[in-house]
Formats: sequence, C-alpha cells, structure tokens
Amino acid sequence: MARSSEARLEEGEGRDDLSPADTMGDEDAAMDALRERQAREAERVAEALVFASAEPVTTKDIAARLPKGCDVDAVMNRLCAFYADRGVNLLRIGDAWAFRTSADLSFLIHREEVEQKKLSRAALEVLAIIAYHQPVTRAEIEEIRGVATSKGTIDVLMETNWIRMRGRRRTPGRPVTYGTTAAFLDHFGLEELRDLPGIEELKGAGLLSSRLPANFNVPLPPSDDDLFDDEDPLDAKDLEELGLLPPAGD
Repeated sequence: MARSSEARLEEGEGRDDLSPADTMGDEDAAMDALRERQAREAERVAEALVFASAEPVTTKDIAARLPKGCDVDAVMNRLCAFYADRGVNLLRIGDAWAFRTSADLSFLIHREEVEQKKLSRAALEVLAIIAYHQPVTRAEIEEIRGVATSKGTIDVLMETNWIRMRGRRRTPGRPVTYGTTAAFLDHFGLEELRDLPGIEELKGAGLLSSRLPANFNVPLPPSDDDLFDDEDPLDAKDLEELGLLPPAGD
C-alpha cells in the first residue's frame, strides 16, 4: 500500500519539495520561539532578584544580572502587567523596583511592628516643604514657614530616612541643601517626585483652602535627584563637619 504524503514527510521524505519561503518561515518561527524563551528566562531572573531583596532593587543591578543587551524596561513592564491584578504588585520606586501588597488588600495584612512615633505638625510641615521645594536650605524652609525651624525637627526627619542632605548651596556660608530619599517615595507609594499631589488633589483632600490667591501655585518637584547647577556635592570634609563621618584621625 502506498504511503500517504503525510507519512513520507514524517519520515523526512519530500523535504526537497518545500519552497524557500517555507524554509524561511520555519527559521523565523524557530527564532521567535528562541526569543520568547529568552524573554521568559529574563523575567524569571528579574522576578527572583526583586522578590529576594528586602530593599528596592535598582534597574542597574537588575541589568547586571540579565544577558547583555537585554531591554530591562521591557522585562520589568511585562512583569508589572502580570502582577497588576494580583495580591502583590510590582512597583517602580524612583529607579528601583519592589514587590508591595496590593493597595486594596493592605488592610488584611497584620504585622507586629514597633509603633513609630507620630511626626509633629512642625515636622510634617518641614517634610512637605522639602518634598515640594527641594533642593532647599534650612533658611529657605524657615522663610516659607514664617517661623524658625529647630535642628531637632530636621534630625527627626533624618532619622526616618525620608530626607537627606543633598549638597551645599554655592552661596555665602555654603548652607546644606535637603531633599527626599527613595525611602520617602516607597513609604508614600510614589514612583517619582512628580507623582506628589497637585493643587486640585490637595484641595480635594482638604489640605488646602478653596480660597487661595489667584496666583497661588504648588511647586513642581524635580524629576530626578541630580544636583542643581548651584549645588556642590558633599565631600569627605563636609561629611565630617556634619557628623556623618567620624574624624579622619579616629
């Protein structure tokens, strides 16, 4: 009995009858399958790195573990989409990534934690000024608030790790400039500073009076942590003077 054409193809016969287009189609399909496997493997590696870390993992650190030339943003965006409707979400925090409990389920999670001391009204005001006006000096904070700001208030905010010393302003006295940290973004669920509430959101939350001057504007925070042209970076001597490093002789 004559074998069917399908049987001959399964046994490797009849391949000479395939056109170049058929051959190219097979090669393209194979390459697509290979790229898909590589993409899935990259996602698995990135997922494991973020899951295993207690702190947000930077894009740079993830890129160092993935194959050279891999599109890290594409990998992380696919993972974000995958986790978007799950109990945990993958969130971008500045230039880092972290898993966090889905906001609508956070009330179900009970963790035994040491209750943090609530910030005073003065500390909250200073934090808000730094967040929206950064980089800002202590004198500028006092000018905006209209009252003196104690060093203790700044110290309390430094202890929360929500603010940091950025640099020194290129003005007489070289005052220290302050800005927020990645921990600040993480705590308040922000991807970047530009996600801070705008004027309409602040009014809606009752944090601003509806009767504001016509020319009133909420400052637009910077989009990154880069030093401004009028700031100098803190060097070792600055860190010693500010008590952030022990004296070199110790």
